[in-house]
Formats: sequence, C-alpha cells, structure tokens
Amino acid sequence: MSVPDYMQCAEDHQTVLVVVQPVGIVPEDQFFRIYKRIASVAQVSIRDSQRNLYIRYRHHYLPENNDWGDFQTHRKVVGLICVTTCGSGKEWPQTSERFHGQKEVFGATLYDSRLLVFGLQGEIAEQQRTDVAFYPSYDDCPDVEKKVEDFVESIFIVLESKRLDRATDKSGDKIPLLCVPFEKKDFVGLDTDSRHYKKRCQGRMRKHVGDLCLQAGMLQDALVHYHMAVELLRSVNDFLWLGAALEGLCSASVIFHYPGGTAGKAAGRNPSAAQGQAADAGKRHRPGAQEVLIDPGALTTNGISADTSSEIGRAKNCLSPEDIIEKYKEAISYYGKYKNAGVIELEACVKAVRVLAIQKRAMEASEFLQNAVYINLGQLSEEEKIQRYSILSELYYLIGFHRKSAFFKRVAAMQCVAPTIPEPGWRACYKLLLETLPGYSLSLDPKDFSKGAHRGWAAVQMRLLHELVYASRRMGNPGLSVRHLSFLLQTMLDFLSDQEKKEVTQSLENYTSKCPGGMEVITLPDGLRLHPVPFTKLPIVRSVKLLDLPVSLRPHKQKGLMENSMSTKSPFIYSPIIMHNRGEERNKKIGGLFKWPFPMCCPLPNSPVQGLLTSGVEFESLPAALSLPAESGLYPVTLVGVPRTAGNITVNGYHTSVFGVTSDCLLDSLTSVRTSGCLVEVIPSLPRLQLSTSLPRSAHPLQPSKEELSSSVSVQLFNGETQQLTITLENIGSEDLETLEITSKISNTKERLFGEFLIRLDFSGGENLLQDLMTVNGISVTGLPISSPLRQVLKPRAETRPPGSESSKTDYNHVKMLEAVMTFKYSGGAGKVEGYYRDLTLGLHVDVEPSVFFTRVSTLPATSTRQCHLLLDVFNSTEHELTVSAQNNQDLVLHASECQRMAIQVDKFDFDTLPQPDQETVRYTSLKLLEEERLHAQASMINSTLGITWDIISFVGEASVEGVLNQLVLDHLQLAPLQWDVMVNGKPCDCDIIADCKVGDAVPLEVKLTNRSKNTVGPFALTVVPFQDYQNGVQNYDLQDAVTFIGSNTFYIDTVNPSEESLCLGALLFLYSGDFYLNIKFQDDSVGKEPGAGQGKELPLSWFGLPSIHIRAQEAPMEAGA
Repeated sequence: MSVPDYMQCAEDHQTVLVVVQPVGIVPEDQFFRIYKRIASVAQVSIRDSQRNLYIRYRHHYLPENNDWGDFQTHRKVVGLICVTTCGSGKEWPQTSERFHGQKEVFGATLYDSRLLVFGLQGEIAEQQRTDVAFYPSYDDCPDVEKKVEDFVESIFIVLESKRLDRATDKSGDKIPLLCVPFEKKDFVGLDTDSRHYKKRCQGRMRKHVGDLCLQAGMLQDALVHYHMAVELLRSVNDFLWLGAALEGLCSASVIFHYPGGTAGKAAGRNPSAAQGQAADAGKRHRPGAQEVLIDPGALTTNGISADTSSEIGRAKNCLSPEDIIEKYKEAISYYGKYKNAGVIELEACVKAVRVLAIQKRAMEASEFLQNAVYINLGQLSEEEKIQRYSILSELYYLIGFHRKSAFFKRVAAMQCVAPTIPEPGWRACYKLLLETLPGYSLSLDPKDFSKGAHRGWAAVQMRLLHELVYASRRMGNPGLSVRHLSFLLQTMLDFLSDQEKKEVTQSLENYTSKCPGGMEVITLPDGLRLHPVPFTKLPIVRSVKLLDLPVSLRPHKQKGLMENSMSTKSPFIYSPIIMHNRGEERNKKIGGLFKWPFPMCCPLPNSPVQGLLTSGVEFESLPAALSLPAESGLYPVTLVGVPRTAGNITVNGYHTSVFGVTSDCLLDSLTSVRTSGCLVEVIPSLPRLQLSTSLPRSAHPLQPSKEELSSSVSVQLFNGETQQLTITLENIGSEDLETLEITSKISNTKERLFGEFLIRLDFSGGENLLQDLMTVNGISVTGLPISSPLRQVLKPRAETRPPGSESSKTDYNHVKMLEAVMTFKYSGGAGKVEGYYRDLTLGLHVDVEPSVFFTRVSTLPATSTRQCHLLLDVFNSTEHELTVSAQNNQDLVLHASECQRMAIQVDKFDFDTLPQPDQETVRYTSLKLLEEERLHAQASMINSTLGITWDIISFVGEASVEGVLNQLVLDHLQLAPLQWDVMVNGKPCDCDIIADCKVGDAVPLEVKLTNRSKNTVGPFALTVVPFQDYQNGVQNYDLQDAVTFIGSNTFYIDTVNPSEESLCLGALLFLYSGDFYLNIKFQDDSVGKEPGAGQGKELPLSWFGLPSIHIRAQEAPMEAGA
C-alpha cells in the first residue's frame, strides 16, 4: 500500500468501506449529485437490533489497498454501488457487462453490490431485480436513500455471518494464517505444524475477529478479542500484527471515550456536514489523489451492544486515555520495524495526533508528527508530497503549533511549483501561501500593523511576501504583485536594509509601469479581500496642523455680527505639523482656500504629496508636485485646496503618489499624529484684491508691530528725504468689489518725531476708485531732526559705504527706524451679505539716516520791525559734500562733518492766525499736550516759510528746525500784536526807505496803530523827536532852528479794542536841507520815559517796536525866470 489516507481517524476502524463509481459515460455534476445523496446514508440502525452500522464511502479506491483488508478490515471494500446512464434497451447489455466487470475488480472482498441506472424506461426497467434500481432521470429518483439503506442492511447480514463464523471457529489447527501482501513470499516452506505457527495463526485470527466485532457494533467483544490477540501475538513476536492488534485496541477505546469523534470540525461526526464535505471532496478528486473521509456520524453507547450489562465489562477492558497513547506508541514502534508498513505507521501517527489533540497534549502530539515527517514512503509523486505537507500543516494547526503549521503549508506551496512539474501550479502555490500568513503572525490588512509593536519574525515575513509577489506575477496578475509589494514596503520598511529598499522600490516601479497601484479593494476568487495599502511611511508624517490663510485672504466678521466663540475665518492649508490643540483645530473658518502644513521625512526618494482628502462640500485640492530626497529629515510641506461652495469640510487625510502607487492616507491611521481630522467652516465668496507697490519688499517684519501683514516694503532715506510710493490694487477674484475703506497708522516708536511722518492719500477720480482700483499714493517722510551736536560719527548709506568696511555697533545706533501700516478693508458678493470682509495690510519700514543737524539757533533784529535775522549753525553729519538752501537766500556748501553759520532774513510770523482748539478739546486735553501741539503748529509754520532744503549727491530733502526752537527764539520771530505803521508824505517808512521832501514845505506825518491782540490796549502817548546822525557816533538832537512841528510833537492815543485801529496825524516843516531822522518814543506824564498810562505798563516792550524814519530835505529848485 503506497498511498496513505491522511484523513483517517481512530473511529474509522468501526466503519465498512463502500465504493461508489460511475460506469460508462455519466455527467460529472450528475454523478456527484447522486454521490452526495448516497453518502448521506452514513449510519444505519439495524432492524431488530440496537446496533448501528457506520459506512465510509469512496468514489475512488486503489485495488492494491484492498489487499490489506485482512490486516485491517476497515480497509476492505465490502460494498460497490455503480451509477450509470442508459438511454435505450440496446445499451443495457453493454452496461450490465461493465457493471460485472467492475465487480470483478473487488470481487474477492465484496459482500454485496448495487447498480443505479438512470434514463432507461420500458420493459427492462420494469424487471424486479435486487441488485439493480432503475430511475427515469437523475431528477426523478426519490428512493435512492432507501435503496442504499437496504443495501447497507444486506452488507450487515454478511458481516454478521462472517463474524459469527470466525468467532465460533473451533477447527483448532486448521485456522488459516492471515497475511499482508508482502508476507506471503516469506511464509513459503514454513513449518505449519509448529506451536509457534499455530499461535501466530490464532493471534492473527483473534485480531481479525476483533475488527469484525468492532465493525458490527460489538465493542465489548472487540475489546476482548483485541486483548487476547495482543497476548498471543506478543508471545510469538509477531510485531506487525501485534501493532495492528494494539491499534485496534486503541481505536475501540477511543470510540468508547470520545463518542463525538476525533476528526475535529472538518470531519466531525455530524452526518449532514459529512455528506456535504464528501461530495465536495469527490468533485475535487483526481486520479491518484487521496479522498476525503466520509464521516459515519454520531455514535451512541446504546448502539454498541443490546446488553446494557456489558457496560461494566467494557469499562474493564477499555484502555484509559493515557494508556491509549502508550499503546499507540508501542504499535507505531512495531510498524517501524517493517519497511513496507510505512503507510500503516504514518496513518497510525495521524490517528494518535488527533486523539492527543482532543486530550490537549500538544507536545506529545508534536512528537508523533515529528516521527511522521521522517517516515519513508518511497518515491512519492509531486501531488502526494503536496498532500502530505498540507496534512502535516493541518495537524500542527490542530494542536496549536501555528508557526510549524505555516512552515509545512509553505513547503507544500513550494512543492506546487517544483522544477520537476511540467506545468507548475502557481495558483495553488499562491493559495497555499495565503493560508500560511496567520501562522507567521502576518495579516494582509495594513491596519493590523498600526497597532502596537511588530509581531512575528520580520525576516520570515519578508521572505513570504516576496514569494507572494513572485507567485502573483507568475499567475499573470500584476495588480496582485503591486499590492503585495506595496504592503511589503509599507509594513516592513523598518526592517529593510538600504540595498533592499532600493531593490524593492525598483521592482515596484517596474510593476507599476505596467499596472499602476491604487486604493481599490482586490477580491480574490475564493472571496479573500485585499485591502488597499496607503503609504503612510512614504513619506513619514510627523505632525499635522490646519493653518490660517495668509493675512490678505483671511476673512473677518463685522464686529456687530461677530458670533460667540467664532474663530477667524480663513482659507486653509494642509501639512504634517504637530497638533497642539485639537479643540482649536476643529472649528476653523475659511473663505476660499485652506492650507495644511506637513513636517515630514522620507526614507526613500521621489515621494510626492499630491493633495488633500476631504468630505463635505465640493472641494478642489490643488496638486502639489514635491520630490523629497532620501533620508531628508523633517521637511515642511503645505497642501492647499479651494472649497467651491459654502458649508462644512472635514479634512480626513492626504493623497500621495509614490513609485506609481497612489495612496489615500487617513489621519487616524498615522501613529505619530494625534488627530483624526479637522472640521472647517466655509463662508460665502468674497472679492480678492492683489496689492503691488513701486518699492521693494521688506526682508524683515515690522518692529515692534505684532500684527500680521499682507505685504511690507522698505526704503532707506536720509532724514528729510521724500520718496514717492505707488500702490496698485487689482481685483483678481470672481466677486465684485462693493466697499473699500483705507486707513493708516504709525507704529509705536520711541523716537520723537519733529515734523510729520505721513501717508498722504491722493485719490483722483474718487467715484471711479471701486471700478478700476488703481491709484497713486504718496508717502512723505518730512523729518526726524536730531539736534544733538555730540553725534559726530554717523552711519553711511549702504550704497556709498567703502568696499570692505564693516559697520560697528555704534554706527547703527544713529540710524532711526520709522514704521507705518496701511489697511485696505474691503468686501462684496455673498460674503458681504453674511457680514464678512477681508483686509490687506501694507507695512512700510523706513531706515532714516542723519543728514543735517542744527546745533544752534538765534535771532538778530532787522532794519524792519516786521522782519528779523534767523542765525542757524548747520552741521553736515554725512560723509559727503552737502548743499543747504533756503528761500531767498544764498546756498551754503558744507563738507563732510563741517559746521557753518547760516543767516536767513525772515518776516515775522503771525502765530495768532493758526487754528485754535475748541473748548471741548481744551477741556479734555492736558495742558502739556496742548502746549506741545501749539509749539508744533508754530514750528511747522516757520519750516514752511524758511523752506530749508539740502542736496547730497543726487538726494534732495528738507531740513526742519522744529527740534531746536526755544521760546525766546519763538518770541523774537513772532509778529508783535500791536502793529505800527508810519507814513511820511503819504508813503510808508520802513526797511531803510528814505522819504524825500522840499525845504519849506509841510510834510504830513501819520502814525496808525492796529490792535491784533485779544485784549484792549491804551491809552498811549507818543512823542516824535527829530535828530541827525553824523555817522561817526555823534547824534544831534538840538534842531529847534532846523525842524519845526506844525502843531504838537506829542500824539495821544485812546484805548483801542481788539482788531480796531487808531490814527494820529501831524506835520513837520524842514527849514534847512539835509538828512533827518525821527525817533518816536512812548511817554506819559507820570513816568518820564516809561510807556504810556493804562495797560501799557503790563505789555512787553517788544509790542512797541516802531520803525525808524529817515527824511531827506532838499532845496526847492530855482524857477527859470528868477
């Protein structure tokens, strides 16, 4: 016997073997339909007896195995059922002949046989025969099961008769010697009269009768006969049959102890389940392959014997569970002595393992299996090797040795594609490899690898995955190869060497060039579903954070419409950076775009992240083409997308394409990320303005401003220099702009600003602004005068600094920074209806370098009472030649670090014309601030009048004296509140004007007082005193003979109210020619030369500055006739 039955178990010893075979041409599906119905009759209760007969069906059985029927009767074919199709009476003789020919194959051992004929009708079909049953068709055969039961009962009758014949055989010396096939030649010429020979015959017969009793349901008798056979055979050292007797004893004891059977779930003693399995196994059978066992069904203790008193004896003769295993070991050791009994030995090991599995004695079972592995069965076919390794795998699994089970399953898989096989079975190999996965703690679901530490031996798992890849490729399924290779790269990345990573990725790229990998579920023919493998480790995402939009795109809610707990709206971005606050991240609001930053690292090259995975409203993920170098370290990646409608969006993950495999990576599958997604609220659309300027962008943020800016520009200016800035706004959005508000502010600065740092907005065509969004705005830096004379070392301009020179720390201390922010607040479209707006913020950074310092300022009186001379000490703090200019004044050229004095004649200023603060402002503003504002206004008037400018190379700017003006200088520059106007001969006299008159003619003299103060002034007394100046320091006041007054030389002025005038008239008569001067003095009766009475004593002396009067008297020309 060369082909073992690996599905055998101990309880098969009580079954009788029936072969069911087709005769002639029978459709395979119809045959197995009938076979399934026949196999359903696996247990029959015998009439007039409480015994049951168990049947084991086979549709293929090697005749050589039948030769071992005397050794173990359950191997003997005792019944034959043939199934045939016969369409007419002419075919019947040939069919009958074939049936008889089939019986001859097993004729020596058959107890009975039946022929089931389908399709034959007529006279032949109406014949009554016990061994033939006729049916019109395969669908019309209702009593097949009944016919099989009758057939089984007939077998029982023959079986029982044989048992009785053998059990009651008293012939003594005439007992035949039962032999196995290979023993017959050994017993030729043996002395049959010896005592030893007779015991051998008796022992073998006892064992044979024990088998018959066990099949006939006489368990107690079988135990007794087995015990007797063991004693007889042991005495004559008949080891092969002694092993068989011990195995029979073990089988009977197993039947007693385990009535549910030892075949496990796959071949339990459930008749209905066994029938289905038998039919399926039959369909899968190929010639030469071993069939699956047909389970005889459940065995009850009442079915063993009708005599209940036998229970006592049964327990007495039955082996204990421990003794069963010992006897199995002993029997197997005896089988091992015979080379030709390898199949018997192997099957005994399998039966013992099944018993040990029931007893949960895994270690002992593994010893039996280890022994089975080394049993030599001679030259086995490749199919038999596959079957052997598969059964070993199942048995190891049965005892809980899952990894060992997987090992033999993998060996079976490799045997399917052995080089000696002409047509390798790659599909069978792939199927068996899949079955090995659980034993190596390997699951094809990538989610199982994200939970805790790695389980199993990574090296073995990688080898197995490589074999799956190769097998699927040889099957002609590149999609499977890509899926398994992707799985290997994702789950085993940490265990691959650099060279292995390179090889795997190259293979993956080769496969995906023909069949790109995706996220679809692959369903195999046997129903196994291969889940997609997202590359969450290529690249490795360390953290994820939802970002606000850029400031220019971030929407805001109107303050009056701001909702509770509403966060800033923003379009959004996606990236792998740490989520610090999950609650904050789940309520972002956006208005057209959002961003997601990913700090990620990639152990392999070419890992582009392409987009975001979202759910909710329609969303367009903007593609990102990114290639990370191998072992790049953390690399921030920002993914951007645009929602198309208003509503809610949940960001669930990101989309990648790596080595031709597209992956949808969900956040909840990332072990290093502590979030499962972010909820984003999308508001209705808003306009979108784009800002550009004529100045370069600033490389540094504004300081100390903390607000985020849409854009910032920087410029470097000398103090007082003016630079024009052009700002262009363009609506690049899809919504119309409906509102636009522009504001500006100066950032906080510690520097005191003298003059103005303004952003002056000059919009032309105001109503068209919202239509074209184009305007030119001027930014004017009008001065940061630094008046300290101590600062002599100043920072040069960057473009004029000598090459190679280094700026010290002290240099930078003299460069001042000015900063301002312009804000463009705008809205429109559906977003405006919901109360949302956007704003653009432009930051301006100005580095102010010193230019001109005024180290000292003083005044000198001028010839006119309404003018004075302003003296300025000008210091050039730059490293270049500088030219200073003023209105109506000569230019002053200063070399580097040079200081010169500059005199400017100016008209005095009427500060009272400056606007005054209203009463409410005065009430709520401090006196110090009011004073500062007053001084600032006065200094601004002076600056605008002076018009001092400087010129350095090609740079032009203004210079301000505001920081160096003190109160004394301001008083000297201020126009007196009392304005005195003197006219001689109808002409004003001031600024060295000489009035001409004739000797002897009366010269009219007018003195007019204008009160520009806020109070009433007067009365005053004015005295006119003439004198002559000889220009040598001598002045002559004794002029009674040269000048006479027509009337009094003293004028009296009564009180003058604010904004009123008072006029005094008089006349002089010059008696001689010459240059005369008039000095007008204030006088009253009580105080000699003091100012006049009334309020004059309380007024400053500067209020009474009258001009000096110069009169030139000439002789009258002689008439022509004199």
